Amino acid sequence: MKTVARIIYDVGLQASITFSLFCLIAIPLPAPAQDPANYRISPNDVLDFKVFQESDLDAHVRIAADGTAIFPLIGSINIGGKTVSEATGILRQHYLNGYLVNPQVSLIIQTYARRTFTVLGQVNRPGAYEIAGDQSIGLLEAIGMAGGYTRIADPGKITIRRAENGQDQVFKVNAKHPGKNADILNQYKAQSGDIITVGESIF
Repeated sequence: MKTVARIIYDVGLQASITFSLFCLIAIPLPAPAQDPANYRISPNDVLDFKVFQESDLDAHVRIAADGTAIFPLIGSINIGGKTVSEATGILRQHYLNGYLVNPQVSLIIQTYARRTFTVLGQVNRPGAYEIAGDQSIGLLEAIGMAGGYTRIADPGKITIRRAENGQDQVFKVNAKHPGKNADILNQYKAQSGDIITVGESIF
């Protein structure tokens, strides 16, 4: 009876360990947020704008498609693609030019615009995926969000199509050996509008 009990105990323990390992592998960890200081202001972001001791200038502004927003007194200013720190400096300079003596400008992103990227090709769940807030999503993580590679995927044939400054850019990435190519892969973060395509392996 002791031998039988021991076998049952060992089987149960092994099943428990296997299940725990499965949970660790199957449950994705939340994506790390990037440093908000590096976030680039995008169209449809809503900003909370203030100038210290100038409450009549307080405003909520939305970034237009061309990267501009309208601010009290100084009108339309292009801050799209700038970090919050850079945009704050630009606005301060405009207020210095004949409006205020020593403006202390505060700019906070109140609402992030909805940003998505698309993963196509040999992944298990092709489609569009959202970048939440100032979240930073690496290339392999983006593929993981799309269910990972299919059986016939070729990680050495990944392309990223991206629009930059009005022109299409295409990046070809070899992710076959992520450990060896970590430095290269870390350069690629999913951006709004990206189309990531995983190629098919040729047998």
